[in-house]
Amino acid sequence: MMNTSRWRMKLFTGNANPYLAKEIGNYLGLSLAKSNVTHFSDGEISVEIHESVRGVDTFVVQPTCTPGNENLMELLIMIDAFRRASVGRINAVIPYFGYGRQDRKSRARDPITAKLVSNLIVEAGADRVVTVDLHATQIQGFFDIPVDHLPGVSTLADHIVKKQLGDRAVVVSPDVGGVTRARNLAAKLGAPLAIVDKRRPAPNVSEIMHVIGEVEGKSVILIDDIIDTAGTVCNAAEVMMEKGAAEVFVCCTHPVFSGPAIERLTAAPFKEIIVTNTIPVLGEKLLPNMKVLSIAPLIGEAILRIHEDLSVSKIFED
Repeated sequence: MMNTSRWRMKLFTGNANPYLAKEIGNYLGLSLAKSNVTHFSDGEISVEIHESVRGVDTFVVQPTCTPGNENLMELLIMIDAFRRASVGRINAVIPYFGYGRQDRKSRARDPITAKLVSNLIVEAGADRVVTVDLHATQIQGFFDIPVDHLPGVSTLADHIVKKQLGDRAVVVSPDVGGVTRARNLAAKLGAPLAIVDKRRPAPNVSEIMHVIGEVEGKSVILIDDIIDTAGTVCNAAEVMMEKGAAEVFVCCTHPVFSGPAIERLTAAPFKEIIVTNTIPVLGEKLLPNMKVLSIAPLIGEAILRIHEDLSVSKIFED
């Protein structure tokens, strides 16, 4: 890796995922810049930047994962602090974009919270956003600043290729909305594609209907962008086994793992659960059959290219 110490670039982190920020720094050859994000006695967030950022190309790593409101406020306040310190450019690196599933009005009087959050980030003073696997790609258009949207499928594919599943592999989308993502993974693996057709009677509740494609005797690879309560992928895994699948893997970019997710994933017939570290996976959430892949090289390379005004899309060209 090239030595970046001579460049006017600094990497900061909030409290959401300092482990990932440190890995990104290692990739870039940078130590994390000095800052302190704590709370006042009444619970309000206190941000202290302990080194000059005047004229600096500043990158702040802060996924807005659980606790989402807390982490979002940390990000906004850090951006404001940089802006008031005459920073050269503020790049908000948001590996997981919270509120991304509230991207449209599905009922009367629904908010479009993803647009509201986008407005807040822009108004705070961000000049650019770097994010990974937005739940809805149209969220890029919610921002009035450049957005570098990095697909996590390459990181997942690199790991799966090493398993040498060959002709046994089939990539399965757990719903129709994820077909594009599944198709991209299938193309990288040279595997066929299948789709689970389901209907969702209520939020966080899914009902499997039927499978479009052949899975009997196959090594099934379920892929989704987010595993939240895990109902969708666990139900899909059960159906795969009922249809005669030899084994089932599941992979996702964002391991949200809320509510009954860990209990469900523990009971489900997964040979391996493959996730990235856009969100920290710690303690009881780190299951024995779980593999956590680092997204740091992908984000680090994007940061390097942004800083050097090079094309980010070149990363993904074969």
